[in-house]
Amino acid sequence: MASAFLFPGQGSQKIGMLSDLAEQYDVVKTTFDQASSVLGYDLWDLCQNGSDADIAKTEITQPLLLTASTAVWRVAIQQGVALPTLLAGHSLGEWSALVASEVVSFEDAVKAVQLRGRYMQAAVAEGEGAMAAVIGLSDEAIADVIANLECGEESVEAVNFNAPGQVVIAGHAGAIDKAIVALKEAGAKRAMPLAVSAPFHTKLMKPAAEQLSEHLKTVTFNDPKIAIVHNVTASTCESGDKIKELMIEQIYSPVRWVECVSALTANGVEQAYECGSGNVLAGLVKRIDRGLAVIGLANPDFYSA
Repeated sequence: MASAFLFPGQGSQKIGMLSDLAEQYDVVKTTFDQASSVLGYDLWDLCQNGSDADIAKTEITQPLLLTASTAVWRVAIQQGVALPTLLAGHSLGEWSALVASEVVSFEDAVKAVQLRGRYMQAAVAEGEGAMAAVIGLSDEAIADVIANLECGEESVEAVNFNAPGQVVIAGHAGAIDKAIVALKEAGAKRAMPLAVSAPFHTKLMKPAAEQLSEHLKTVTFNDPKIAIVHNVTASTCESGDKIKELMIEQIYSPVRWVECVSALTANGVEQAYECGSGNVLAGLVKRIDRGLAVIGLANPDFYSA
């Protein structure tokens, strides 16, 4: 049976994450120790004993979630879960897929996503950018509302196509406020601001992409050992050099998650596994394709069943 591992992005972090798994499998703490040596602070202590505000800081959240997903991946492989046919990651989660596929080393990925978070946060001044979730409108209806907004020099874009009727928009804070009103008037069941610190995956992130591009000149990208369905194209890529370009473009491009999941099933995937803390992606996949089952790999009970 063809299978896929799915790696979550920002929003799946929480204090105490993976504590149960770490009690049973030493590789969890070892993985966090590796990341800590790159970051220069104790990442495990932070995510176990810190505050929600601490781990919500983008330049901390990104390496934290990469490390958590890598730890879960290592547990799963050590415990005999078969290597998947395909990989896919949601936004930041695509970096976890790169590590699993051996496109980049874990240490290089930790440093890259720390900088990625830092650059993305700095690209737009605090308070100037925003994101909002839109529930209950089609992609086409959202695009139509956005296209007809009068926002002057400000901008708003649809950036995360998470599930049918579940889209995230992002841009300048003032434009997002106007879009929320207009989308509700157009029939959205809900249109609500998200607690994020920057307008991710918009053209406003291009300065961050340029900075990350400079850093990645020093990072080796290998051809993937396991094919990855990429956010930017919703298709696979066999070239490490081309994947490096996609990871830069991903910063300011929409996350085409619905299409990514459809690409998995089109390639025969019948079973998916969420490789990270929580079950955010399982919920999205259920909305996209009820026929694709998703099992969470962070639950210790899975390995003792």
